[in-house]
Amino acid sequence: MSSFSSIPLQVSGYYILLLSLPPLPSFPTTATHYLYLANHQPKIPSATSPRSLFLVNVPFDATDKHIKHLLSTQLGLPNGRIENVQFEGQRSGVKDQAEAAVPHTNVSTKSKKRKRSVGEMKIEDMEGANLPSTWDRELHGIGRTAVVTFVDRPSVDAAIKAVKKARKDGIQPVWREGLESTLPALGSARYLNHHNLQYPDKKQLLESVNNYMTAFAAQEASKARMLARQRQEPDEDGFVMVTRGGRNGLARPEVVQEQADKQKEKRKGLEDFYRFQTREKRKAKAGELMRKFAEDKEKPE
Repeated sequence: MSSFSSIPLQVSGYYILLLSLPPLPSFPTTATHYLYLANHQPKIPSATSPRSLFLVNVPFDATDKHIKHLLSTQLGLPNGRIENVQFEGQRSGVKDQAEAAVPHTNVSTKSKKRKRSVGEMKIEDMEGANLPSTWDRELHGIGRTAVVTFVDRPSVDAAIKAVKKARKDGIQPVWREGLESTLPALGSARYLNHHNLQYPDKKQLLESVNNYMTAFAAQEASKARMLARQRQEPDEDGFVMVTRGGRNGLARPEVVQEQADKQKEKRKGLEDFYRFQTREKRKAKAGELMRKFAEDKEKPE
């Protein structure tokens, strides 16, 4: 208890929650894990930031079930107060969803021209299109983070209050307590299952490939429609984007001849604009005279 009380409640703005890791066959000794919690304050705040909790050094086998069980069942937070849990590496999708919810404008801080990105389109509807996973659960590296989003701001305050109370009362929650039978096993059983999952059912594999090709075909059709529209619609500066395939396909021969004549008219008067053009013109004229002189010499008298 003395060593427990010597650990500070807070360090660098993070509250410290001590977790008891039960012994394992490979390490038959109880260990203490330090979990750090603080209000979520990202560099770019979102609508859910004020009601989110930032966790640092989550256990390597943590899942959303573990986090919800820890905060609700073991620390006494009312059930249903946690909206979702996003671990490091999984939050990019949430960021994309948040950006999609915000209406975009064509005005940039660096340039007022509208930027059209066509080649960077991604297949968004990937439901059922991914290959079957070869792992039954995800594990995390050392020192990874997570963001716990609650239904409201008071729930975040209640979670921090529960952490303070647990530290004050000397409570050290046992990690994974009560969840052993609800999640896939670790150890050798995990790798045995991984070996089996590397050979998925042929029907399931075919379904994933078909779903992906369907999503890819839809994306290509959408890309073609966008390119066709961009070939016809000028931007706000009056310019039409040059795209592969031309604007209107092949032109009629008379239109091509008309454009060539216009280009010749534009080039009139510019033949002697540069000095080298004058020299080349004199050389060409002298060469033409020499050629005609040689032809005249060969003519019979």
